[in-house]
Amino acid sequence: MVLELLAGAYPESATGLKYRTPFELLVAAILSAQCTDKQVNKITGRLFEKYRTPQDFALLSVDELAGEIKGCGLYRNKSRHIVRTARTLLERYDGRLPESRPELESLPGVGRKTAGVVLGEAFGRDTMPVDTHVFRVARRIGLAAGKTPRQVEQELLACIPAGQRMAAHHRLISHGRRVCTARRPKCPECCLRELCLFPS
Repeated sequence: MVLELLAGAYPESATGLKYRTPFELLVAAILSAQCTDKQVNKITGRLFEKYRTPQDFALLSVDELAGEIKGCGLYRNKSRHIVRTARTLLERYDGRLPESRPELESLPGVGRKTAGVVLGEAFGRDTMPVDTHVFRVARRIGLAAGKTPRQVEQELLACIPAGQRMAAHHRLISHGRRVCTARRPKCPECCLRELCLFPS
């Protein structure tokens, strides 16, 4: 019922990040932490015209890349992670992005959520990445009760059918951004208000 209502409200179910290759998606996903997709796309629109491959990014200094991505939060840390990741890809994987979760999560700045996004979007894996929006909305509407993103992910994997998980991920994010916001959720506008556990 919840998935059908979300599908009706958000028929589109794709990432808002713009990318052409799995590596570009990884860079965009790293940049997206505590930054809007709109701002990331503004930065990567310019960035990916100059630098597109791990080889390109590996040649940059951390300060050079920091200057290019200054418009997003935590840009110095993100710059360090991206440059180190590019160099690691060249050293360990011949410049290719690995397609396994443990290998992706071993890259600097890549956690479980970012690895899940890359696996699901770029490689078509059946993942259920849990960001702050997915975590909040899933708990409010009763899809999950876990207290950590990992617990919520496991609960969502158990209740969302295979093949529908990335679409559900995107729809939960859309709902969290547009309606079920962290502060002052728009409960009267919510397509799930009859099912919601959150006191409005």
